[in-house]
Amino acid sequence: MKANMGATDRIVRVILALVIVALFFTGVIAGTLGIILIILAGIFLLTSLVSFCPLYFPIKMNTKSKKD
Repeated sequence: MKANMGATDRIVRVILALVIVALFFTGVIAGTLGIILIILAGIFLLTSLVSFCPLYFPIKMNTKSKKD
């Protein structure tokens, strides 16, 4: 797995995951939608941690800059 996510992409994903988790645990989102969004938040955190997005690979997308 070659890294294909830049710093900005990773930061945005972490922030979105934290917002989803906060909304879930405060009860704003619940039920099936809440579970789906919590799973999505977990995927966001995992892909941010490893700097690799499997959806970017088939379309050869790379948000990583040359400096990263």
